[in-house]
Amino acid sequence: MAPHSSITKRWLLNSFGIIVVIMVAMVIVVSAAMHSFYYNSASQYIRTRAAAVSARLESAAADAGSDFNARLYELVQDFEYKDRIELMALDAEGQVFLTSSGFMPQDTTMPDLAMARENGESGSFTGRWDGQKIMAVTVLSSLSGEDLLGLRYVVSMQAIDRQLTLITVFASLVALAILLFVLYTSSYFMNSIIAPVGEVSRTARQIAQGDFDVRLDTHNDDEIGQLCASINNMAEELSNAEQVKNDFISSVSHELRTPLTAIRGWGETLLSDDDLDPETRRKGMQVIMGETERLSQMVEELLDFSRIQGGRMVLTRENVDLAAELSDVVLMYTERARRENKTLLYEEPEGVIIVYADRNRLRQVFINILDNAIKYSDGGDTVAVTLTTISGSAVISVADTGIGIAPEELPRVKDRFYKGKSSRRGSGIGLAVADELVSSFGGSIDVQSTLGEGTTVIIRVPNVRRYEIWQQAQQAPGKGGEEHKN
Repeated sequence: MAPHSSITKRWLLNSFGIIVVIMVAMVIVVSAAMHSFYYNSASQYIRTRAAAVSARLESAAADAGSDFNARLYELVQDFEYKDRIELMALDAEGQVFLTSSGFMPQDTTMPDLAMARENGESGSFTGRWDGQKIMAVTVLSSLSGEDLLGLRYVVSMQAIDRQLTLITVFASLVALAILLFVLYTSSYFMNSIIAPVGEVSRTARQIAQGDFDVRLDTHNDDEIGQLCASINNMAEELSNAEQVKNDFISSVSHELRTPLTAIRGWGETLLSDDDLDPETRRKGMQVIMGETERLSQMVEELLDFSRIQGGRMVLTRENVDLAAELSDVVLMYTERARRENKTLLYEEPEGVIIVYADRNRLRQVFINILDNAIKYSDGGDTVAVTLTTISGSAVISVADTGIGIAPEELPRVKDRFYKGKSSRRGSGIGLAVADELVSSFGGSIDVQSTLGEGTTVIIRVPNVRRYEIWQQAQQAPGKGGEEHKN
């Protein structure tokens, strides 16, 4: 469960942290934008009203028949926007002598007035003044001869600040809702991934402990489903491999026990009975030698298989007269075929066929194929061996009229450790080793068979020139596959 918690925690922390930063930034931006909008709107509103008041004052000053001070008092006291804006009149000393509310301010510091005096026109101030948050604009008077320095417009910003606070709170709640939604969806998404991964982990542990029958659900058509399918395929392959291994161990044990029993039995007979006739003694020695040879061949096959699996197979390649090597092997099996009442046919081709291969391993391949052909044939059957060249490759055909191979077994005859249902003796790795060896020479082995009619094994080995071309292709960049050690 540690990886589960770790991945989930990291995912949530990363995604949640990023979203938090984005949401906080958005709240700040929205709050700043709304603050700027409301404050600019308030400032524009004040200046619009101020312009209207200034126009009216200029009209009053231009009217010679009217009392300017009276008109000023009337304008301030009857200011139509005094429910939102407090209008203050400033005397020549910069003191407030008249207000639209009728109340004089306690705070006499007016930063906006100081700013207006500096630029000679107007000034503004936003901040704490006289106990509350305000926005103040002072507009100096352009009227000469009048005891009026200017007019000051003051707006309380408390309502605007409350509105901005509500907007900020709303934006924060929206951001929080988005965060919770992202957290929920992220958690759901992670659970949809982590849960199957945890199941894969548990299944993998069961497989590692030898339970090859366990399987994963593959209903999800995504990467997780593909992973589950791959795990299931691995379990199936391991199960098959385990079964093949067990069958192989059982088969090899039987194959070893049979010749050992024969050798031991004849050995005890030869040692215990000095009066055996020469023919019986000779027969016993033949059995011992034959079974010893079979054991030696089986051990060599096992060793070759081990070397190939471990990448330790050492091949000494050279130019080899293929016809000569094949003729020697055919000659080796001619007497055996005669003894078993089987016909071995071979017509040596004219000329020399040169291939680039390991001489001893090539003979091993021929021995294995011929041995199988004779082994899986009955008395009176024929084994025909031919050697030809087709498109620059040497083609060896070993065809027998023996028992054949069942169609369902044919695709697996070159698999390692695979033994069909035949009762004939064999380790199940000879053909697999032969196939590996021929592949290392740049060639191939094909098996064709009909049950009850016979089997044909076709071996293709490229000549020297075609082998060089094949080897260059294998060594080209991006070419997959591994070669045996050379």
